[in-house]
Order: sequence, then structure tokens, then C-alpha cells
Amino acid sequence: MALFFPNISNFSVDMEATQSLGRNESLAKIEIALLSVIFFSASVLNTGLLLVLWKRRKQVSRMRVFVLHLCLADLVVAFFQICPQLIWDITDRFIGPDALCRAIKYLQIVGMFASTYMIVAMTIDRYQAICNPMVTFQRKRTRWNVPVCVAWAIALVGSIPQIFIFSRFEIAPGVFDCWAQFIQPWGLKTYVTWTTLVIFVLPILTVIVCQVRICRAVQINLYIKTHQGREATVANPLPSRASSVTGVSKARIKTVKMTVVIVVAYIVCWAPFFTVQLWSVWDVNAPIETATFTILMLLASLNSCANPCIYLLFSGQLPKKLVSFLCRRQSNMKDSAPEEATVVSTLYMSFKRLSDSR
Repeated sequence: MALFFPNISNFSVDMEATQSLGRNESLAKIEIALLSVIFFSASVLNTGLLLVLWKRRKQVSRMRVFVLHLCLADLVVAFFQICPQLIWDITDRFIGPDALCRAIKYLQIVGMFASTYMIVAMTIDRYQAICNPMVTFQRKRTRWNVPVCVAWAIALVGSIPQIFIFSRFEIAPGVFDCWAQFIQPWGLKTYVTWTTLVIFVLPILTVIVCQVRICRAVQINLYIKTHQGREATVANPLPSRASSVTGVSKARIKTVKMTVVIVVAYIVCWAPFFTVQLWSVWDVNAPIETATFTILMLLASLNSCANPCIYLLFSGQLPKKLVSFLCRRQSNMKDSAPEEATVVSTLYMSFKRLSDSR
């Protein structure tokens, strides 16, 4: 199963695989179960986070804008990538007209592009805030967030080839599916390799470069604050980059840490997926039908579940709510009536005698 190109388990460029249209039913049940859990979790978590951000829309910050659009991108992944694939696995074959086939394949890539490049835009924004704070401060506030618009533009434009690659195709007499045809023998390899480079490799390299420079800038900032102080800085000024980061706040460092965790989660979720896809097209002996291949490809969508959890943890929402809940429970126990305490004590002693007798 693949999310942005044909089901590899049944795919063959020369259509020789159409002679055997059966599927592994036990493996299909695993796919359906995992996709159901992932779809439910991603839709609930991202919808909940979207409502939280909407309630706080008056407290606008650049980071919250990026998180809002990352949440929207993850919802696109949930409803237009995971959900159609789940229905597809249940029905075994694509059911719908040619226009629906092309639209679904287009939207599947839009979600992947948007989620990836929103993380890139977020990282570049943190790089500007830490390494070039004066440029960020002097930048005029506009109605449109340019990095966010660029990320969505890349997603919408970069996904257009999907419309022309996929179509409702007759894979066997009387059997239709949402399929793609590639030029032999290099068409499929080129497509998968190019998609991996554009959606995974290049964005990750960009993010790593920005994060390294951010860490370097924060290190210089900590060195100045710890070992030199303000007077020494004035007496022996360092290069412009060092002087520009002397005011790095704890809030900015916290957002940088959150960005790093989001990037790491993205790499952990999607690296196995793209590795498996490349392996499946470059190695004719790849064990495509195994459960390991299928699970690795399916777990990539867990990234849409991880992003809202990461934001809530770093914003302090989940810990605060958990602590308040536990405190209320503890206070209720302390303020309970003596009769309730007696009942609890009696039950405990009865259970202890029963366990000792055994």
C-alpha cells in the first residue's frame, strides 16, 4: 500500500501483475485497523487543537499562526489522505468516477506537501527570529503571512502532476482501479525518487541547516551571558551575529525546542516510509507483501497525530489540565464525609483479609 502512488502490492508497469488480483486478507485487516486508529486520533487531536487556537485568536503570535496552519495541513492529511485510503482498503478497489480518482490523488499529495513545508517555514522563521532578530523586528506587519502562503502555494502547485499521472484505469477485463501508467523501465523509479527528494530530502536538509545555525547562535548567546557580561561585550564586541543574539529570550528558545521536536517526529515517522518506497521500486526482490513493509508505510501518518500533542505539551496545556484534575480529585478525597472514609477503610481491610487467606 502506498499513499501517493499506486498500491505497490498489486502494481506492475507492464501490467503483468493484473493476472493475479487477489490480496492478502489478513494483511488488509491490519491495514484497516491501523488506518482507522490513526484517522480517528489525527482528526480528533487536530480538530481539538484547532478549536483551542480559535478561542485564542485574539492572542496572535507568529508561532501560533504556523501551528494553526500545520494543524490545517494535518487535517488535510487525515480527511483527504488517510480516510480515502481507509475506504480504498475496505472496498479493495477504487469505487468512483475518473474525476474523483484524480482529485483524491491530488489532495493526498497536497497534505504531504503542506505538512512538510509548513515545518520548513516554521523552522526558517525561528532561524530569522534567533539569528537575525533586527530584520524580524523591522519587518512590517502584513495581513498575509508570506511563509505560510508560500508553503501552501508549493503544496497546491507541486501536486498538480498527480492529476495527469493517475486516472481510473481498467487493470483487467471489467476491473477498474485508480491507477497510474509509467514509461518502462525508468518511469516509476523517477517518480518515486523525485517525490522523495522534493517532499522529504530537500526539506529535511534545509531544516537541519537552519537548526544547526540556530544552535550555534544560542550557544554564542549563552557564552556571552555567562562568561563576559554586558560590560565585557561593549569593551570587546564580537561579530554581528553574536551581538544580535544577546537578547535571546527563554520564550524563543522554548519555541526553538518545540520546532526541533516537531522536526525529529517528522523524520522518525516519514524516514521509514520513504525508505521502503525507494526500496520497493529499486529492488525487484523487495519483500513488498510482508507485514513489516505495510506497517512502516502506514505508521508514517502518525506524524499528523504527533504534531498537536507536541504543541500542547510545550504550551503547558496538557500538564496543567492533568495537574488540575489530580488536584481536584485529591481535594475531593480530603473533603469527603467520614462515612465515605469508613466505607473505604472497611473495603480495604476486607480485601486484605481475603488476600491473606489465599
